[in-house]
Amino acid sequence: MSKTSRTVITMPAQAKQGSIIEIRAIAQHDMESGFRYSEAGKVIPRDIIRTFSCTYNNVPVFSADFYPGIGANPLLIFTTIATETATLEFKWVGDDGYEAINQAHITVT
Repeated sequence: MSKTSRTVITMPAQAKQGSIIEIRAIAQHDMESGFRYSEAGKVIPRDIIRTFSCTYNNVPVFSADFYPGIGANPLLIFTTIATETATLEFKWVGDDGYEAINQAHITVT
C-alpha cells in the first residue's frame, strides 16, 4: 500500500495578468481498487487517492473526487486565470491516512 508518493506540478513560473495558464498535476501512487484478490485468495485492501484540490492564494480554483476505477498515477490537467502573484497549493488525500501537499509560485506581471 502506498503511504507516500512523488507529486509533480507543471505550470508557468510567470504569466501576464488575466492570461489563462495550464496546470498539470500528477501523483505517482499505486492505486488499488479493493476488488482484486491476492494469490492466497484474500481481498487486497483498497488504497486510492480520494480527493484532489488546488487553491490559488487560498481561494479554491479546482477540485476532483476519485473512485476505485481510477488508474495508477492520476494526471490532472486544468486551467485558471493568472490574477496575482501568489502561491498555488495542491493537495491529494487518500485512503489509510494518505496525504500529499505541493506548492508552486507564480509571478504575475
